[in-house]
Order: sequence, then structure tokens, then C-alpha cells
Amino acid sequence: MAGHETHYTLPRAAFDKPVKLLIVVAPYYKDIADDLVAGAKAEIEAAGGSWDLVEVPGALEVPTAIAIADRKSNFDGYVALGCVIRGETTHYDTVCNDSSRAIQLMGLQGLCIGNGILTVETRQQAEVRADTEQMNKGGGAAAAALHLIALARKWGGQSKGVGFNTILLAEQNDGSSTA
Repeated sequence: MAGHETHYTLPRAAFDKPVKLLIVVAPYYKDIADDLVAGAKAEIEAAGGSWDLVEVPGALEVPTAIAIADRKSNFDGYVALGCVIRGETTHYDTVCNDSSRAIQLMGLQGLCIGNGILTVETRQQAEVRADTEQMNKGGGAAAAALHLIALARKWGGQSKGVGFNTILLAEQNDGSSTA
């Protein structure tokens, strides 16, 4: 009986220096995506962090957007959000497996990513998981990213700034290149 289970939740991550996350969402199911984003924003703000938000066409594009942002920008971590509801074909399996695998591989390379891409059988399951008053999986994904950022800082110090790459800004301002 899953409805009667209790789960332990880690205390909210705390930071002594600013933290900025990029929320990447695939709003295919807009109402579900909006709830996921609301949960993520609230959790980041409750931890004293800030965020930027980008939308991509679908769950398969979420990891690509994160990879681009990691190369071109300077975020401390990422929140991957979206929803995949099982349909009549095997496309569901491909989207679920490939998006999850790509996010996991980036995490193993050191990126701090909270995966909140819902993979569900029905719309009702998605609604419950996205709802900030029920399972709040968007908030959970943000909390996961924040905890990973805290670990990365604890073990290696802060190696990035807050949401922008100063070298790229300097190049844009004076037209020079460091390459």
C-alpha cells in the first residue's frame, strides 16, 4: 500500500554563497509542467537560491539544453522537468530511457542535476506527482540538485560563478577572444 508509506526527506540544503540553477522544462503537458516549475522555483527560493528558466520542445531535448548551458553558461546546477505519459507505442520507452540515461551520464561527469521528468502510466498519476500540495516532484528535483551542489562545494569548493561566464561576458563587451 504505497499510500501509507512514509519517506525520509533530507533537511533543506544551506549555502553561504549564492547559488543559481537553470530549470529546463518540456511543457508538452503545460498544466503539469507549470506545477513542476512552481515546485522547483519555490524550493530554490526557500534555499536562498536564484534560477533561470528555459523551455524545450520535449523530454528528449532537456538533457541537450542542460549540456549546452553547461558549456556556454555558468550555472551551479540544473533541474530537469517534464512529463512522459505512456501511450500506445514504444516511443514512451525510448523517451523515458534516453532522457533519463543522458541526465544520469551528465551527473556522473559532475553536473549537479535534479531529474524531475515524470514517467507515468496515466495523466492522473502525473497530476498527483506534479501538484505542489501532493507529491511535489518539481520541488523534489530542485532539492536534489541543491543537495548535489552543496556536496560539490563541500568536497571541491565553488569553481563557478553565479549564472554567467565572465570570460564570455568580457568577449561580448570588448569583442576579443580568449581562444
